[in-house]
Formats: sequence, C-alpha cells, structure tokens
Amino acid sequence: MLSFELSMPTKIIFGKGSIAKLGEMLLKNGNRVLLVYGSGSIKKIGLYNQIIKTFNEYNIIYKELSGIKPNPILSTVKKGIELCREHNINLILGAGGGSVIDSIKAISAGVNYKGDVWDFFIGKGNLVNPLPVASILTLSATGSEANGGCVISNEDTKEKLPFVHPLLKPCFSILDPDYTSHLPANQTAAGIADIMSHCIEQYFSNVEETYIQDRLTEAILKTCIHYGPILINNPTDYHARANIMWASTLALIGILGAGKEGDWSTHYIEHKVSAVSDLTHGTGLAILTPHWMNEVLSETTLDKFINFAVNVFNVSPGEDKMFVAKQGIQKLTDFFKSLHIPSTLSETGFYADNNLLNKMANDIQKYGPIGKFKKLDNEAIVRILKSAC
Repeated sequence: MLSFELSMPTKIIFGKGSIAKLGEMLLKNGNRVLLVYGSGSIKKIGLYNQIIKTFNEYNIIYKELSGIKPNPILSTVKKGIELCREHNINLILGAGGGSVIDSIKAISAGVNYKGDVWDFFIGKGNLVNPLPVASILTLSATGSEANGGCVISNEDTKEKLPFVHPLLKPCFSILDPDYTSHLPANQTAAGIADIMSHCIEQYFSNVEETYIQDRLTEAILKTCIHYGPILINNPTDYHARANIMWASTLALIGILGAGKEGDWSTHYIEHKVSAVSDLTHGTGLAILTPHWMNEVLSETTLDKFINFAVNVFNVSPGEDKMFVAKQGIQKLTDFFKSLHIPSTLSETGFYADNNLLNKMANDIQKYGPIGKFKKLDNEAIVRILKSAC
C-alpha cells in the first residue's frame, strides 16, 4: 500500500426528508446563493418548490441558472461565473445529478480566477479562492456530491476533460433516496454502471497489499449487482434506492483509491466518445469496460481478474485461470445487459471510420499517456473502440 492523505470535509445529510436541514445549512455557509439545475425535473418532483420556500423562509438572496446538459458544457459554466460575479454570490447550490454538481464546481473555480476557466482542465490554471459549493442529489452515479472532481465538455474543441481539486469538495450534500425514485430505468441503469466503473477503475491497480481497499470495492460492486435488478423492476423501492445512493458516494469519496493508483483508461476513452457523440456517460462506460478488460487481460494481470471473477461474481475457481478470468468479464457484460444497457456503441448511434478512431486515440493521449494498470498506446485504444462498436 502507498502512503496517502485523505480529507472528507463534505457534511453528508442522508435520508428521507433530509431537505428539512437545507435552511440550517445555508445559514452556516452562505446567504447569496446561485441555484443551478438541469432541464426541470426538480420542478416535476417538487424539489424546486421546497428549495425556493426555504430560501424565502431564511431570507436567502438567490439567482438561478438552469438548463445544465447531461454532458455539461463550458459555455454554461461561463454563464454561471458571470452570474456569480454580477450578483456577489457566496454559495453555489446544485440540485441534480453529476452534471449539475460538476458544473457548480467548475463555476466555483472560475469566479475568482482572472483567466479562462478552461485553463484548469488543460493543466494551466492555479485555483484561487473558489466559492463554496453544496448539492442536493437527484441521481446516483458520479459521486460528485462528496469529491473534488468535475468533468466539462468544450463545445469548440470537442474535448471532455476532468479537473480535480480538494477545495472543490461540497461543504454539504443532501442525499434523499426518494429524490431518485422518479428516474426512468435507463438513467438508473447508467448510474449503476457509472458507480461500478468507478470501483473497477480503482480495483485494477498494480499496487500490492491493498486488501482492505479491495474488499470494500468488492462490497460496493456486489451492492450494485444485488440492488440494480431490484430497481429496474421496482423503481420506487426505498431501500434499494438508498443502498445505490450510498454506494455512489462511497465509490468515489476517496477511500477506495487511498494508498492505490487507479487506472481510469476507460473514463478517458469514454470522455472522448461522449464528447463527439453526447452519449450518456454511464452507458458508454458499461459498453467500453469489458472491452478494456479483454485488452489488458494477460498472464501478468491475471490474478486481479481472478479475484474480480471469484469475489464479485462468485465464479468458481479452477485450474484454468484464464477461463476463470474471462468468465468474470462475461458476467459483467451479462449484468449490464440485464439492466437493458446497449452492448455496442453502434446501438447508441455512434459510428466511426478508421480515420476518426485514430484521431480519437490521438486526442485521448493529447495531455499524456493513459493506463496505470497497463499502459495503452494508440493501437490499443483503437482496438478497444473497434471492438466496442
């Protein structure tokens, strides 16, 4: 295990009716609020009215920024930055899923920065006095509600890049599983795939003697495998929603990757796919992950795949270790199919010729090579993309 530092400053307020704590938390963290949300689903489920009622009861001055896209874009982030500057905002509150929470972090980073906020995503900016952010979660997927990461798409350059900084962790997050019960099955499934991908990216690591991290990761994966089908058949099951919501947070709060070095290749590849096609992130991860696994599986990486197959999917260990490893990959593929997630990129409407695939591979490694568990060159990336198509 490697040395590490871990800070988890986000106050989690979890459970049914937890929105009742919003006013109290606002008084502690900010009285001039930018409320950020997506296409309006928070209005359909009654959350918007609850938030506005709280603002009024606690004399909170607020402005709104709506219309955050599922793959959040840079131009909307810049609108949020201008609103914060113009109205002297001192807290940004995101009500929604990962796209909304990622957006408020990017806005936060840009408000007191003199340059272009995109600088942070290409490794040029130095974070200066970001505004505090908070969230009310309505989609279990990204774990953005308790970590310092955000991913934004640049419409002009067709890039989708991450930026991570500990100062961007929300000061508080309200997690009420009931706010996710309205979700259609495809969004629930994509969210579960996203959670599992975060686990897998951290699980497949070359760092030795990370027993406790690996067992925690396996537990979260098994939670998704257990409750995923329940939610597809019964979307209002509170306990299933609660377990998946907490799994989402735990998967990327920092404990699974502490003392390890994760891979994240599949995320980088998917970011490029969704940057050029606007594919739902979790769907893309579900399609690509088994193909990444097949690409990196070898005699030298075999043991980790066997642990995955046996401990996560209960594959019986046997003398033919490669067979056991491949069974684990197949079990994962079958699980995603059972959630009715498309099996290929072409099913989602994504088509690419060799020229585009080669360009995508170059773009993916524009800011450096990818692959910590096993390094990927351009040819390997193209093979993964081709097999996923």
